[in-house]
This record gives sequence, C-alpha cells and structure tokens, in this order.
Amino acid sequence: VQLQASGGGLVQPGGSLRLSCAASGSIFRIDGMGWYRQAPGNQRELVATISRAGTTRYADSVKGRFTISRDNAKKTVYLQMNGLKPEDTAVYYCNAEGLSSALVKFNSWGQGTLVTVSS
Repeated sequence: VQLQASGGGLVQPGGSLRLSCAASGSIFRIDGMGWYRQAPGNQRELVATISRAGTTRYADSVKGRFTISRDNAKKTVYLQMNGLKPEDTAVYYCNAEGLSSALVKFNSWGQGTLVTVSS
C-alpha cells in the first residue's frame, strides 16, 4: 500500500493550506488515517486522526485551526490548515492502517510534504 501526499508549501503566518494524501495498491479496507508532523530537531508528533466512521482526534496545538477529513471512495485523507503559525513549520506525514486485499494488516506512511510558515 502506497500513500502519496501533496499540498505543502510556503505560506505566511495566518494563511491556509490544504494537504491531501491518496492511498493506492491492493487495499481491502482502510481503517484509521492520520497526519503527523516532524519539525527539525523534534520527534514526529500526532496532528490529527480520523476513523473510518469519521471520528476525529486532534493535538491540542491545532484544535480549532486544523480540520481532518476523508473520502473513503477516493481512499484519500485531507488536512485543512487555517491560521497557520511559524511553529506549524514541519514535514507533514500521512498514515493509513487497514487490511490489504490479502486480508493482511498494513500500516503505511507517505513520503512527507514540507510546510513552511514564514513571512
């Protein structure tokens, strides 16, 4: 199972970006999907997750500013980021877990997309 993330870039403080991550391969079902980020010198941290049923969870630092959503038919997860701050600068990674067509569990990561918030 492969994940392809896109949508990163340079944005000014207070601006918005929308990240997308599409899954492909031999997939029977995708359960949880999520976004994580890693800033220089820091460990990777959870940003937001969403279950197949749509239940969401957010890091306290992004609550009220970021919104995670998914399109199960397109096997895609999104992260709408508003009110961006310089401390949101990081490489953002998408993650998906579920069952492959062979009914084997998978847990896959995307390649990462860089978000830079700077004036």
